[in-house]
Amino acid sequence: MEKEQSGQEHGGPAAGPAIDLTTLRAEIDELDEHIAGLLQRRAAVSLQVGRAKGGAGQSVPVYVPDREAVVLQHVRSIAGPLSPDAVVGIYREILSASRSLQRPVRVAHLGPAATFGHEAALAHFGRSTTLVPVTTNSDVFTSVEKGDADYGLVPFENSSEGPVNEVLDRLVDTELRVCAEVTIPVAQTLVSKAGRLADVQRVRSHPQALGQTRGWLAQYLPHAAVEPTSSTGLAAEQAAADPTLAAVAPRIAAEVFDLHVLAENIQDVSGNYTRFLVLGPARVGAPSGRDRTGLVFSIKDRVGALRDLTDAFASYAVNLSSIQSRPSKRRVWDYVFFVELDGHIAEERVRQALKRAEEHTQFLKVLGSWPADES
Repeated sequence: MEKEQSGQEHGGPAAGPAIDLTTLRAEIDELDEHIAGLLQRRAAVSLQVGRAKGGAGQSVPVYVPDREAVVLQHVRSIAGPLSPDAVVGIYREILSASRSLQRPVRVAHLGPAATFGHEAALAHFGRSTTLVPVTTNSDVFTSVEKGDADYGLVPFENSSEGPVNEVLDRLVDTELRVCAEVTIPVAQTLVSKAGRLADVQRVRSHPQALGQTRGWLAQYLPHAAVEPTSSTGLAAEQAAADPTLAAVAPRIAAEVFDLHVLAENIQDVSGNYTRFLVLGPARVGAPSGRDRTGLVFSIKDRVGALRDLTDAFASYAVNLSSIQSRPSKRRVWDYVFFVELDGHIAEERVRQALKRAEEHTQFLKVLGSWPADES
C-alpha cells in the first residue's frame, strides 16, 4: 500500500512488475518444444495421407494446389502479432516439407539459379522441392510434357511490360493445364564479393535488369562499366569469382553464391511485379473459393462476334478480368484470344456461360482453373 501511495503522490502510475527475460525465454523454449512436437505429428499424418493416396502418392498428386490454397487461406485469417504474409510464408515451407515426405516434387523453371524464376519457384513450392532449371520458357513446357519434371513454372505477365508472348503461344497447343499462380515483386539487388561500392569496377546482368536499373547505376556507380550477360544468375555466378565485379540480380543470388548485398531495391521504377503460372497434368482441382479460369479461343469471322461472346459471360454475371490477343500463326490476320475470368469451371454459372460463349467461337479451350494468388 505504501508503494502505491508513493507512486500516486508523485503523479505517476504504479510501477508494473519487472520483465524477467529468463522466465520469458523459458516460456519460448517450452513453446518451441510444443511447436516442434506438433510439426512432427503433422508430418506423421502427412505420411498417412500419402499412403491413402496410394503408394507414396503415385496414383493421386502429391501437390494439390486447391487444397493448399484452403489451408493457406485459413492460417492467413488467424489474427496475431505476425502478419498474414509471414504466417503464409512459414506454412508454405511446412507444406513443402510435408510433400517431400510423400514424394519429392520436381519443378522446372527458367534458369539458371538466382533468377526470378528460381525465386518464384521457391516462394510457391518451398525449399523441400527439387528444382529443374532449363534454358527457355518453351523448355519448361517440354520438361513437364516429357515427364522430366512434375510441374513447370513460367512467367505469364509483367505489370510494366505486359504478357510474355512465348508463353501465350505455347499455351495454345499444349495438353498441360494451369493449376496455380504466384506473383513476386521485381526487386533488383546489387550483389558482389566486394564490401563497398567504391571497389566495384564493372556491373553485369541481363539487359532487361540493366535497363530497369540504368538511373541508379548512373547515379551511384558512374565509374563502373556496364556489361550485359544472358541472365541475372550467370552475372551473379561471375561476380562470385571476381571481387571487382558486381551483379544486378534478385536478392536470392546473395544466398546462392555467397555474395554481399551492396544495395537493395535499386530498380528505377517501383511497383513492378511478375505473375507466374504453374503448369501440370490435365487435372482440374476443386474450387478454393477464390479462383481464376483461363481460356483461349478464336472467334467466328462475322461482325459483332467478340461482343456477343463477352455478352454471354455478362449474362451469367461472370467477370472477365483480362482479355488479350495474339496472331494465330495459322492464317494471315487471324487471331486467338486469351481470357481470364473470375470463377471456377466447376461452378454452374461459369459452365453455362462457357456453353453459350462457345456458340460464337471456332474453337475454345479451357487452360485451367486455379486458386488466385492472394499475396
